[in-house]
Formats: sequence, structure tokens, C-alpha cells
Amino acid sequence: MTYRFLGVTGCPTGIAHTFMAAEALENAAKEKGISIKVETHGQRGTENQFTAQEIQEAEVIIIAADKNVDIDRFHGKKVINVAVSKGIKNPEELIERALSGDVPVYKGTGESTASTENNRPDSVNLWHKIYVHLMNGVSHMLPFVVAGGVMVAISFMFGIYSADPESSQYNEIAAIMNTVGGLAMGLMVPVLSAYIAQSIGNRPGLVIGFIVGMIADTNGTGFLGGIVGGFLAGGIILLLNYLLKRLPKSLDGLKAIFLLPVFGIFLGGFSMWYLSVPMEAINQGMMDFLAGFQDSNPLLLGLIVGIMSAFDMGGPVNKAAYVTGTALLAQGNHFFMAGVSAACIVPPLATGFAVLFARRFYSQSETSAGYVNFLLGSTHITEGAIPFAAKRPLTIIPILMVGSSIGAILTYLFQVEVPAPHGGFIVLPVVTHALYWVLAILIGAVVAGLLMAFEQKRHQEKNKQEQTSAQTSKQVGQLLESKQIFLQEKLNSKDDVLHFIADKAVALNIADNANEVYTGLQKREQEGSTGMENGIAIPHVASSSVREAKLIVVRLEQGMDWPALDEQPTTFVISILVPEGNSNEHLDILSNLSRRLVNQDFVDTLKQSQSEQKIKELLIGGIEQ
Repeated sequence: MTYRFLGVTGCPTGIAHTFMAAEALENAAKEKGISIKVETHGQRGTENQFTAQEIQEAEVIIIAADKNVDIDRFHGKKVINVAVSKGIKNPEELIERALSGDVPVYKGTGESTASTENNRPDSVNLWHKIYVHLMNGVSHMLPFVVAGGVMVAISFMFGIYSADPESSQYNEIAAIMNTVGGLAMGLMVPVLSAYIAQSIGNRPGLVIGFIVGMIADTNGTGFLGGIVGGFLAGGIILLLNYLLKRLPKSLDGLKAIFLLPVFGIFLGGFSMWYLSVPMEAINQGMMDFLAGFQDSNPLLLGLIVGIMSAFDMGGPVNKAAYVTGTALLAQGNHFFMAGVSAACIVPPLATGFAVLFARRFYSQSETSAGYVNFLLGSTHITEGAIPFAAKRPLTIIPILMVGSSIGAILTYLFQVEVPAPHGGFIVLPVVTHALYWVLAILIGAVVAGLLMAFEQKRHQEKNKQEQTSAQTSKQVGQLLESKQIFLQEKLNSKDDVLHFIADKAVALNIADNANEVYTGLQKREQEGSTGMENGIAIPHVASSSVREAKLIVVRLEQGMDWPALDEQPTTFVISILVPEGNSNEHLDILSNLSRRLVNQDFVDTLKQSQSEQKIKELLIGGIEQ
């Protein structure tokens, strides 16, 4: 079957948004009688995948995704590339855009050539690209974190030292579970790095990303090292592709399996190796710094531990606190680790409470992830909070720091001791003052959850206002075009002007019947003159003959009597035409414009303007105020 349009949808978690966007595009296309096939990139992988022939025959490709979707296969095709949220909220707009044909052509080099200037606002900006690359890594990393973390936590149910062959608690099943879970968790950083690099540099980036991620993990740079390594590997692939672009096509195979991997590993490996040295030194310094505070005031110690644990949630700063706690456990100090564990458990629980408190302000996929984080947090898997923090780190991470600090401070004040380095609530039977420990964690998580809920509500309302403002601006921008502005017209009377406006309304397809428009304008003038001050008149009409709200502007060559408020001759006419029944729109336009026309500077600038474009910009700006 031949499809006129093709759609691609994908979100970082690959659960809800992916399929909601797909359904929205399919329904919007169906209403227009347009055939469309939508390819989804979810947690199950790529489904409904396009064939080469389908891509070749399609007129337009609509990509609504927040993750890498292999766009290079659409080389030479018209491509609309937007966030997945637009696919859900504005599918009709995307279909209309595709039908208009006013779509940029993708070159296959990461750039596109636009057919008009109007394409620019939809182009994907740098920060969105960085976010997409990061989320591609995070979405592939999460299953390793979840599966591995739960396996390790369950192993502690057999005993804290059940995986140690030298301990009396040793249990073979527990040891295997601990090992398997540890291996899965150990792949977190390499997988994160690899799929960030793959998002940037496609399949060649995957190889370099894995190697660089392994180096980052081996050298103890943690989660942040994986992010740095992923972008480093992806950048190296882009650089190598640029340097090798002049090679003959016949050597493409050699480039893919030999040149890119070998040179990429060489450059990426050495770079990450040397980058790891200062990162590891900083990490060791933080551990030494932290160990020095173990006997200090509980408030200060809890504050420091909470901030460090929530700062990067599995990265070097978090690991400095965790490893310090583990080292002190070996010395018989169970007090320090209690606060570290509490601070690590709070962030994922906080995200769960946040979606519980502010369900309607989170997407379905975010809500699902938040509920899953109740399980992850309960088993000491801090990384479950990363997708929430990654979206708005400058606001969410400080909130999580507050919650983690509260949890750690209360834990130290309650004199809790935790002899296990991991496991979360599973190790409660061996925790001293276990109920106080749970209470401390819940207080920290609820406080952070409430703050996150308020922040999410504020963020969503701000976005809604911006979208409403953008939609209003778009609607206002459609009110007036340069062709609706007429300068230096030789008209002798108000009646001539009203006839002129009515005739132009029909000629410009604004209205169907000039006589009805004229009659409506004249009737309004009989009710009271629309002449204002400073030589401006605003005749207006709401008529069934008018198709959509528009303005017609006429500047007269010489002034005429229009009875005005200041009894001065009228030289500038701004006519408002709206469909019958749109009284609110009529009044809004009239109200906003009238406010600006009492500003003498605005009026002077308007009347002195010599071009239709300048007059258009001034009037549209006046209506937007």
C-alpha cells in the first residue's frame, strides 16, 4: 500500500507518549481522508517499521519524537521534525502543514533546506537536540538499573553478608542474584554513554560510546562520566565523518567497520582516560572531605550528605558519599551509612509523591515512571529519579537536595544505624530504630514531592500561557496582511470610504457580499460616529457576509469630516471586519487597538510610516498589547 504521509513517534521512556502521538496523528489524518503509516519507537523497540519503498513514495515525513529515530534514511524527503508533545496536542496542525507542502527538505547531513522563512520556528534547536541525545541514553539505561538494582536488593533478604563466601550467612542463590544484579548495574554507565553516542553518531557511535563508557565506569567517574563520555564519543564520530567525507564511496564499508571504530576508540579512549584522572581525584577529595565530617553536628553532616547524594544520583558526587559510607561500615561505623541510605532513597520516592500530588500536571508516562519509583526508592535505587531531574535540572535537583538533606538530618538526629550498604527497606529487620528511619525518609520525600508538585504546576501553567500567547499572536498575525493596507487613497467622503472598504473586502476574499458589508458599516455609523482623536477613525462591522476576522487600513490623501471626538479631520481609517456571532473577538480587537491609539507617540509613528509592512507591524503590535 502507498501512504501519502509517514509518521514517526518516540519518547524517552517509550511507554505512553509514543503511542498517544501515533494515535493522534492517525486520527487527524483519517479526518482529512489522508493515508498515513506511523512507526513507533517504544520500549519494545521499533514497531510498524517503514520499508524503503514506503519512504520513497511518501510525500512528507512527520517526526514527533524526543529521541533518536534514524532520520538519515529520509534523505531528500520533506521532513517535519517536532517534539512528541506536538504530535499529541497539535496533530491537525502537523497534517495541515504537511498538506500545504511548505516543509523543509532533509539533506541527510543534520541540516535541512527550507522552502520558506516560515519553517524556521519549527527547526529543532541545540538544547532540544542535546536533550534528545541524553534521553536516548537514559531510556536505554533505565531497564538495567531497575532489573539490576532490584536483584541486588532482594539478595539482601537472605542476609546482609549472604553473598560473601566467608560469611556464615552465605547463600548460593543470594550470591548469584547479587552477582547478576551487580553486573546489570555495572552496565548502567557504558549503556548510557553508548546510546548517547549512538543518538549523535548512529551505529558507529554505539561502539565508541560503549568503550568510552566502560573506561568512565572503570575509572570511577560514574553517571556524569557516562554523560561526558557519550557526548565525547558522538562528537568524535561527527568529526571523523567530516574528515573522511572525501573518501570514495567504494570505501564506505571499510570506513564503517575499520576506520571509524579504530580511530574512534583511539581518540575517545585516550581522551576519556585522561579526563578520568581529574574526575577521580575530585571524587577522592570529596570522600576525604566527607569522612572528616562524620563526627560533626548532625545538622551539618545531614545537609552535606543530602546535597551530595541528590546532586547527581549515581554519579561521582553521589558515589563519594556512598563509598565513604561503605568504607566506614567496614570499620564498624553503621551511623554514617544510615544518613547516606536515607538521602539516596528520598529522590525516587519524592518523584512518586510528586505525581501522586499533582497527577493532572504530569504526562501519563511520567506518572507511570513516578509510581514505579516507589518500588525503586524502596530498594535504594536512586537512579529512578534521573529522568525527572534531567528535564529541568536547575529546579528539580535543588528540590531533591532539600528532601535528601531532611531525610539524612532526621536520620542522624534519631540516632539510626544501618549495617547494610544497599537494599533499602528490605534490610529493615537489621536497622536500629527502623521506624524512625522510615519516618525520616518519608518526611524528606513528602516535602520534596510537594515542592516538585508545586514546581510542575508552575511550569505547566507557564507553558500553557506561552502556548496561548503564541496561538494568540498567530491569530493576531493573520488579521492583517500588507495587501489589506491602502496608502494615499483619493476619497472624498465617509460614504466613499465605507464603499471602498466593502469592495476591497470582497476583492480580498474577506467577505462574500460588498453591499452587506457596506450596509453594516453604515448602520454602525448611524448609531454613533467611529471617528476618534488625532485624525483616526475605526469603522467596524460584524456581518454574516464576513468569512473571518480581518482589518482593512486606508490612509487618505487629504483629511475629511468624519465627526471625530476632537473635531479634527480624519486621515487614517482602520476598519475591523468580523463574522457575525464573533462579538467577543470584535470587542477584543477594538479594545486593544483603542488603548494604543490614545498614545500620541504610537499614533504619530503610525501616521508617518511610509510602507505597508511598517504599518502592519505597528498595528499588529498594538492589538497584541
